[in-house]
Amino acid sequence: MSDHYYTNNPHSKSEQKSWKTTLRAFDFTFHTDAGVFSKEKVDYGSQVLLEAIDLKMYPEGPLLDVGCGYGPIGLTLAKLDPNRTVEMVDVNERALALAEKNAQTNQVTNVSIHPSSLYENVTETAFAGIVSNPPIRAGKKTVHAVLEQAIHYLKDEGYLVIVIQRKQGAPSAKKKMEEVFGNVERISLDGGYWILRSQKVAD
Repeated sequence: MSDHYYTNNPHSKSEQKSWKTTLRAFDFTFHTDAGVFSKEKVDYGSQVLLEAIDLKMYPEGPLLDVGCGYGPIGLTLAKLDPNRTVEMVDVNERALALAEKNAQTNQVTNVSIHPSSLYENVTETAFAGIVSNPPIRAGKKTVHAVLEQAIHYLKDEGYLVIVIQRKQGAPSAKKKMEEVFGNVERISLDGGYWILRSQKVAD
């Protein structure tokens, strides 16, 4: 059976590599490896997601990156607002080890990185924002669980923001977010990638 990037412990032979890139005007050196998502470069969807996020409109408080992989989204958000803590979770322990290494390499200290199957081991319940490039290959049930459960971990006025391609279920995800939050908007569209945002409205 072949490994997937959402495997807890990928068995594929380790082949670590390092490369440099720029995200939101910050220069990064990323360490990646076999068995993690988008090991050769930061995937375009994550780049579109990062460009669409304006943390100034978020309430105060920590952020959560669900399915953080080796860390490009969470670490960039942590650089964008050093006064926030960014919790970063994933099921892939190899990816998490890389995320820890990447945090150290890029001198990002306002992060908490640990294993969690979706929200199972998340430590906060009042995030100002939750972001995710969800694991499409894990299936629709998993992707929709990211969307359905997010509302229980957001503070009032907090946002859920995801990236998903149209051909990989963006219309379905948009409908699910509308059902869960009562609101959803597509804040960016680029190369087939939809950036969808919902806000938790106070009762």
